[in-house]
Amino acid sequence: MATIYQVSEAAGVSLATVSRVMNGNARVSERTRKKVEDAMASLGYQPNAIAQSLASNRTNSVGLLVSELHGSYFGDLMSTVEQVLKQNGKHVIITAGHVDEKREHEAIEFLKSRRCDALILHAEAVSDEYLKQLVDGNIPVVVINRKVDDLNDNCFVVDNEQGGYLATQAAINAGHKNIGYISGPLFKKDASDRLSGHKRALEEAGIKFEETSMFEGDFHESAGQEGMLHLQKHYPKFTALVCANDEMASGAMTAAREAGFDIPEQLSIVGFDNVLFSRYLYPKLTTINNPIHAMGEMAAYWVLQHVYNIKSPIPIEHLFVPEVINRDTLGNL
Repeated sequence: MATIYQVSEAAGVSLATVSRVMNGNARVSERTRKKVEDAMASLGYQPNAIAQSLASNRTNSVGLLVSELHGSYFGDLMSTVEQVLKQNGKHVIITAGHVDEKREHEAIEFLKSRRCDALILHAEAVSDEYLKQLVDGNIPVVVINRKVDDLNDNCFVVDNEQGGYLATQAAINAGHKNIGYISGPLFKKDASDRLSGHKRALEEAGIKFEETSMFEGDFHESAGQEGMLHLQKHYPKFTALVCANDEMASGAMTAAREAGFDIPEQLSIVGFDNVLFSRYLYPKLTTINNPIHAMGEMAAYWVLQHVYNIKSPIPIEHLFVPEVINRDTLGNL
């Protein structure tokens, strides 16, 4: 088995230079880097990852916490973060917290125990104070889809209140006044913010919010079906339905068709997130763009720049603006 000494001799450089190349140090010229990499390839040299991490105090791994391991939203987040980091020679360790404070805490402690160089967290249940303590600790931390006071430089978030406002405003602008609403679980900040935006749009239009017009779901497709059935019974006059995410909108569309509604002729539906499948539903779903891809990309670039001194190719942005994606499920009344 080849050694680092043989690589150094074959490349005609010092041991320190070989070490810098293996650790991705930017202070090595491309010519020297290529000489070392060619020597490693010709000798079949495989760096010892454990020794490498001990020497550099880096594991070249980043921890990623998500709420769930399924669904288009988290799938897009995971693949984006992994792709950006992998392109820069870093690996991702992924774990899920399942929107439970104890399990999120355990998952974060697990990532810390793996000696991750940084943490990217989509954390919904742990407290703001806990996140502040993490940021003040030894591991760089960024938070996705959550705004924490005093941590603006570590948070990447979409304006969920404005997104909820835009979804309902779109229905109002299409002539609808009786608008049903299926929310996410309201203990989640993004769900409560989207509901606040919905209420603001109604108030601005002079439409009174009625408790019977709302059903609290859980962001899953089945909640959209349940919510549709609930609103048919308790708020039968609704002509438009705004859902706090695309999964619930998809479930509501299925229940609406089973109940005999034509979409959008008899019932208009608006979602939120603009996940991949929303453009393949029939009719294609009108929704609000929630740029989780861009947020994941920005979080990964932040880590590369702040932890590994790899300059981001684009300016780092922290607040993302939602927009209406007009498709085929919102009709004029």
